[in-house]
Amino acid sequence: MKRSAQVIGKVQFREGDGPMMVIRPGAVEVEVDRSDVTISWVEGETHGVAAIPLADYKRYVDSGQLVVGDEKAA
Repeated sequence: MKRSAQVIGKVQFREGDGPMMVIRPGAVEVEVDRSDVTISWVEGETHGVAAIPLADYKRYVDSGQLVVGDEKAA
């Protein structure tokens, strides 16, 4: 199930073995799975997507850096 959310603080992800990258503040969609969470967003004409571990997602939500809103049908 997809949910809308707002990135309020520093939310990061890693592409492969590369450096940590920051998801810009603003509206995103999150989809929670058993072991990870997919975060997607649109910035101008660019569509971004990142997968983060479930533990990181919970930490971002608990700390208020990621505020999760209503559920959307998948």
